[in-house]
Amino acid sequence: MEEVDNGCEWDVASDTCEQTTDQLSSDEDTDGKEEHELKMDDLKDEEAEELPDLEWLEELYNCNFILLTPTTPAPKSESESDDDLACESGDEKERTFSATARMFKLRRNLDQLDNFHRQKECALLKAREDLNLLRQSIESLLEQRDVLEQEIEHQEAAENSVAVTRLRAQHRNLCYELQREEEIETHTNNELRQQELELSEVELEVGKFSVLRQEVQEEERVFKVFKAQNAVKRLQQEKNNSRTLQRKIQHLKKKNVDVLEKTGTLSQKKKEDGQANRKVGAKYLRETVRRMQQQEAEREQRKRESMQKRIEAVKLLKSNIEATQENLRVRQSRAKANALKKERHEKRLKETLQAQGINSTRHIYQQKRDEEMKQKQEEFKERQKARRVEIVDKLLEEQLVKSRKAQEAPLPKTKTGHKILSPGRIREKLLRYLDSVHPSGTERETTLRNLSASGSSSDSEYQEDIIQKEMQHLSLPDSLEEPEFCGLWDQNFKPPMNEKTTLTPTDVKREHAVVCPKLSTTPKKVGGKQIKGPSFTSKPEVILFKDFEVGETYKKKVILTNISYITNHCKFLGISAQLQDFIMINFQPPGPLSTGMSCEMHITFHPSINEDLEGEVDFASAAGRFSVPVRCTIKRCDLEVDNQFIDFGSHVVGQTISRTITLTNKGALATRFSLDTTKPVPEIHQVQMPSHRSADTQQDTSTLNTDQTQSTASTREVHSMDRILDRSTVSRKSQRESRVSTPDPRAASVSSSMHSQIPEALSDTCDIRIGNVREGDIGPFESVKLEIIFSPTVPGEVKLDLYIKFSDPTSCPIAILVKGEGAGLPVWVVEPNIDMKICMFDRLYQEVVTLQSSTSTALKLTFDLWPEMRKHIEIIPRTGFLQAQSSFTAHLKFVPRNTLPQDANKYFDSATGVLEVPMTVQVAGQVQPVIYTVQAIVTSSDLKFGQSEVDFGYCSIYQSVKSSVRLTNMSLLPQEFGFVGLPEFVDVQPNDGFGTLLPQETLEIDVIFSANKAKEYRFHLSCKSGINRVFPLACRAMGVCPTLALSHSLVQFGPTAVGDHSTALLYLTYNQTVRNQSKQRPSAGARLFSFTPPQDSSIIITPAAGRLLPGKRCLVLVTFNPKLEDRDIKEEALRLLLKAKQTKEDSKKLLEEEAKRDAEPSKGKKLSKASKLSDFSSKTSTPVETPPPDNIEAGGQRFEEARASLLHSFTSRYSEYTIPCFVSDGDPPEEDRQAQPTWSPLNTVYLKLQCPAIQPPLVVVSSNIRNYALDFQQVAVGERVTKRFSVKNISEESLEMRSSLLDIYGPFSLLNSLRGVGPGEQHTLVLAFCPTLEKKYCETLEVRCQKMTLAVTLRGEGVVPAITSSHSGGLLDFGYVLEKESTSYVLKLQNSSAVAVGFKAMLYSLSLSKTKGADERVALLLGGYTNSKIQPVVGTQNYNGLSVFSVLPVEGSIAARQSQDVVVTFHPDHPSANYSDQLTIELVNKSKLCVLDLRGAASSHNMYLLGGEPLTVPIESLLPPLITSQTHLAGQSDEMEIQVLVTLLASYSMGTIRPAVKNLEVGCIRASKKGNDFNWDNMASLQQMGFNVEPSKGNVEAGTRRTIKLTWIPQSGHKPNEVVQTCAPLTLKGDETRVYSVTLIALVSTHVD
Repeated sequence: MEEVDNGCEWDVASDTCEQTTDQLSSDEDTDGKEEHELKMDDLKDEEAEELPDLEWLEELYNCNFILLTPTTPAPKSESESDDDLACESGDEKERTFSATARMFKLRRNLDQLDNFHRQKECALLKAREDLNLLRQSIESLLEQRDVLEQEIEHQEAAENSVAVTRLRAQHRNLCYELQREEEIETHTNNELRQQELELSEVELEVGKFSVLRQEVQEEERVFKVFKAQNAVKRLQQEKNNSRTLQRKIQHLKKKNVDVLEKTGTLSQKKKEDGQANRKVGAKYLRETVRRMQQQEAEREQRKRESMQKRIEAVKLLKSNIEATQENLRVRQSRAKANALKKERHEKRLKETLQAQGINSTRHIYQQKRDEEMKQKQEEFKERQKARRVEIVDKLLEEQLVKSRKAQEAPLPKTKTGHKILSPGRIREKLLRYLDSVHPSGTERETTLRNLSASGSSSDSEYQEDIIQKEMQHLSLPDSLEEPEFCGLWDQNFKPPMNEKTTLTPTDVKREHAVVCPKLSTTPKKVGGKQIKGPSFTSKPEVILFKDFEVGETYKKKVILTNISYITNHCKFLGISAQLQDFIMINFQPPGPLSTGMSCEMHITFHPSINEDLEGEVDFASAAGRFSVPVRCTIKRCDLEVDNQFIDFGSHVVGQTISRTITLTNKGALATRFSLDTTKPVPEIHQVQMPSHRSADTQQDTSTLNTDQTQSTASTREVHSMDRILDRSTVSRKSQRESRVSTPDPRAASVSSSMHSQIPEALSDTCDIRIGNVREGDIGPFESVKLEIIFSPTVPGEVKLDLYIKFSDPTSCPIAILVKGEGAGLPVWVVEPNIDMKICMFDRLYQEVVTLQSSTSTALKLTFDLWPEMRKHIEIIPRTGFLQAQSSFTAHLKFVPRNTLPQDANKYFDSATGVLEVPMTVQVAGQVQPVIYTVQAIVTSSDLKFGQSEVDFGYCSIYQSVKSSVRLTNMSLLPQEFGFVGLPEFVDVQPNDGFGTLLPQETLEIDVIFSANKAKEYRFHLSCKSGINRVFPLACRAMGVCPTLALSHSLVQFGPTAVGDHSTALLYLTYNQTVRNQSKQRPSAGARLFSFTPPQDSSIIITPAAGRLLPGKRCLVLVTFNPKLEDRDIKEEALRLLLKAKQTKEDSKKLLEEEAKRDAEPSKGKKLSKASKLSDFSSKTSTPVETPPPDNIEAGGQRFEEARASLLHSFTSRYSEYTIPCFVSDGDPPEEDRQAQPTWSPLNTVYLKLQCPAIQPPLVVVSSNIRNYALDFQQVAVGERVTKRFSVKNISEESLEMRSSLLDIYGPFSLLNSLRGVGPGEQHTLVLAFCPTLEKKYCETLEVRCQKMTLAVTLRGEGVVPAITSSHSGGLLDFGYVLEKESTSYVLKLQNSSAVAVGFKAMLYSLSLSKTKGADERVALLLGGYTNSKIQPVVGTQNYNGLSVFSVLPVEGSIAARQSQDVVVTFHPDHPSANYSDQLTIELVNKSKLCVLDLRGAASSHNMYLLGGEPLTVPIESLLPPLITSQTHLAGQSDEMEIQVLVTLLASYSMGTIRPAVKNLEVGCIRASKKGNDFNWDNMASLQQMGFNVEPSKGNVEAGTRRTIKLTWIPQSGHKPNEVVQTCAPLTLKGDETRVYSVTLIALVSTHVD
């Protein structure tokens, strides 16, 4: 433990030393970096810096001082010395550790001192190198300065001032650099001296610690020795530990081996037990599976039968409903006809009575009353009948209750016993009772007739009803107590019996016991004696009619003997109901019979059905009731075998033993039998629908009224159907529970058909087989012998189950178990079939033949060998001895020679190569030899080439030529092959010429030849097989050197999506230095070349042809643009079209079939469903006519849909193209340049393209894209048209889309941004087209994603619109309009261009730019009021805020070659003459078609005056008007006066005065009843002042204007510049009278404009 601890301390110390050294080295690196980062500008400041921190140097001084100072320990006392002796080892450890730590610390400090010394040396060397570089630089600068000074002197001498100036500037710069370099040299020299001083100081310090360094080295040496010793100790300890560990591992291994052996033994035992359990489980599992399959088959059969019955019942119900509906329709039509006939009869009767003078109404009414009374009487009689029936039922119930109570009560002591009345007696008694209640004879007869009618079917049915009612009453409890368990008395329902229903003897006895419960069980007393048991016996005891045949008559005599002790009598009561139709009783009742006396009874049996019958003949005696059973049985088969288990015992293999069994038929019915090994399938009983309720239903419905039957027929049939289904279910359950003995022949047929499907040849493959008699017929009371043979072929126990089946369904199959055991030979071959598998000719194969003996003595063996096989098979040894209870082994050598087909054609099949040789081994003392067989399939080992020689032809040295050779493996075994020793210019693929050929496989071998020189090649290829056979192949080729060469002969395009393209750049070079090897050397000159890509391919080569000069090269662009072929698209379109048509036709035919099915009459619906379905399938299977592919237009809607379908279902496609480039021998001859130049195949260059096409991740899904082109068609210049198209991501990855940049000055623009689309998502691109010139535009938009680029071609054409207007522009005056009325003007716009053109109709009053005229409006309002000619664009407007002018439509589009009407409406809401606005018709290209100035005036009356000087501004404002109107005084007329000013200016010139003339217009808007007149007043005063008015009065027609001419002629003596003024009223009479006060101002002006 001490050594381990010391080792740990040394490790810690060494780690500490390493960390210290690393820290010091890192400090050195940091210092070095800091020194390199010093700049030249800081060199002067470096002297002022302090020296680095040298604390470690102080520590080193301290350590040195401690070492050099001697230490003298202080004297110790004895006690202290003892303590020191006790702690000596501990102090030694502490001193060792402290010394080690001190040693490492000294080493660290010394290393740091050494590093510091090396740094100083490096700094000194660097300073010296820098100083040398600076001196060299200074010398070069001095030389340059001398050169410049000489150059300056030279240029000064040459008087080149410019050069002198430049050289002097260079000289100044050079001097400045020289001065700087000298300063740096001085500084560097000082620094060098400083570094030398510091280095000398450091060396001094290193010398001081030389003694300390030697001590440290000595301590390190001691430490290494100690560490080595410690390592040796630890190594020895580890070896000891490893040996201990190995011993433990060996012990564990041994233990694990034992455990594994035990586990193996247990697992083997468990495995054997599991195998045995699995065998047993498999046996029971097979039986369980077989049983489950049988049960499943039975369930399926029952299910099918039930379903079939339900289907039949539904069909029956449907037919009944249809028949009922038809009957209802017939009855309704018949009732309508009867009603009509009755009406006609009444009408005729009424006419007849009226003709006779009788009151027809009263007569008809009386007749109806009589009919109603008769009907009421009939209804009353029916109710009486029903009531009587109820009374009879009630009396019967009471009688039965009384009889039951009397039976339960104790018997009275009377001589006569209690008698039970028969059903006939009960009925008679009830009728007598009814007669006493209703003494009328007619009613009695009616009652008897009804009762007899209800039971007229048969007496048995009546008796059954009575028995049922008795059973019901007997089952009723006498009190409220309930029994603890259910008995027969709870079975209130018993299904009625028909003629086909059979009763078992138990049922007959039970019925008899119910009818007479006490007479058969309670002892009687007659004559004071108690009688027990029956009083009569019958001989025979059971009347048996065995094996009867239908139609025959059988008679029997029965003797009844009185065995009682008293004189007794015998009375015949009756026979069972089921025997009444077949048995007749002839019995004469004897008188009293003494004891031992007998009487006879004759029974005649005449069967009419082939069924078993059972019943009883009932008699009555003094002692009570007794019966004689009767049993009638049909012919049956009674089959049995004498032995059902055959044990052959143990026999040697090869022997044959047979046993015989006897099949006996003890019945009277013949049948057919068959003997095989198939297990019979259980019979499937058929369930028949009970039909006995149909009669009851008919009887019930027959008693109802006819009208009620018609109304409720369908409802009854539905309920009857439900009852039938319920009864069928109950019947099926009862049959399953009771296991009815009478089988259904249909079930037997099904069972026989199932048996026939099971193979019967299984017994022939077993050691136990059946003899010659396998099937046959067995008659009544006959027997047949069946032989079973046992021939063991393999040792072991054999068991076989045989079954004898019969055609008679009532006979169950008989099972026979056969067992035998085969014993083997004493000597046998362990492997009797020696299979050598597949062998090749001339190859050695060995196998071992092992013989085993079970005898107790040694035997001699001799192996026989056929003479034909002696060359091919050898057995070693041929003779040997087989020891007792042991085995013998011989070696068989098989070497098939090529002569095997000739030598052993008896055992060898040349066609298949199968060899099968039977071999024998003779055993001494054993007659039968031991046989074994040698089997093998012998095949060849040849490899065959498809051709004997490969000719590569002419091969360019720039390319490789591939030739395919077929290599076939002629063997039935796989063979490895390889081409070895290939020349350097030949390559064999695939797998470099190595591989494996499967049997009879042919492989395409590609031999690639690459000529390296222009010469002829002849060589052989060697193909070696896996068994070292060599197969040569001869090859030849001619190497040539073409004139032109491609830079790349192979182009591998990346995966390119359909619709995208990939490009590759190549160079075609004219190699002028190459010499052709042909004998006829062409002239050196230009060469013509031509690329020939395949037609309809996706390859485009640019240029495809050209001319190349010597030494030049041509750039060739190869484009791969995968696309879908038009033929494929059309085929897909046809397929989609046919699919749509087929679907449409199928749906149409289905609808037609349903309509026909619904329209068919009820009589025509009797066809089966299967026939209808087959008819429909035959109709729908008619082929649809295929339209020709030419009918599908390329670019149409169907074409694009088919393209989208193909793109969605597109899979990757790979194609290769080899494109030849033909090169001419030169230019065409100069005489005829159009002649074809000569082309040599030696110069042809080939280009190979590998083109993979993939599904595009992006597809266009819009219908407006045709062949990746978006056509905007013709668009008017300046108009902007927007179109959209969508792209869809059909890949499984998200795509980030981006687009190419469209021309920013072009007409096309992308309006929305692109985004990422997920799988299955779509994105819509919005594109706009706005042409600016009249021309065609075309541009390409590229939609890019990670995997493809989708190019869409944008096309459009700009067209200048040609639009004309019916109004050229200018003023559009609407005239005067009554206020709040409107007038319109239609402006017609005609588009004569070929495109639709949009337009806008804009009113200035509604535009945003109308505020620009605000200054004009304010100036107009604040300016002068007189002589104002200013007319604003927008005048007076309506008070309601709406524009007085309106336009419809405001905007729109004019189709090509069409016109558009624009309606302008003027609608004022107050009188004004200053309505105005401006209408501008503007096209989409911002061009103005026309500008209309709209004017209009409004008046409140139909008459108006127009003209005169304006008295106000032309627009309305808030300022007061210039002339205020005078108010009317009270009592004045209501005529309104409106001020009008007319200024007349006469001109004076050259002494002549020209009269002044002004016109006023009087207008009429609408005609008035009062007239439309005007009149001037004070005409005389006007004339006096020189004014003349024409006309002074008149009439104005509606919608017109009339001009009034005002003329002023100055009078003589008129002074110039004198104003003449007068006022004349003008009266306008319309709907109202208005007076205009016209002020006339006249003057003479010498300067009139």
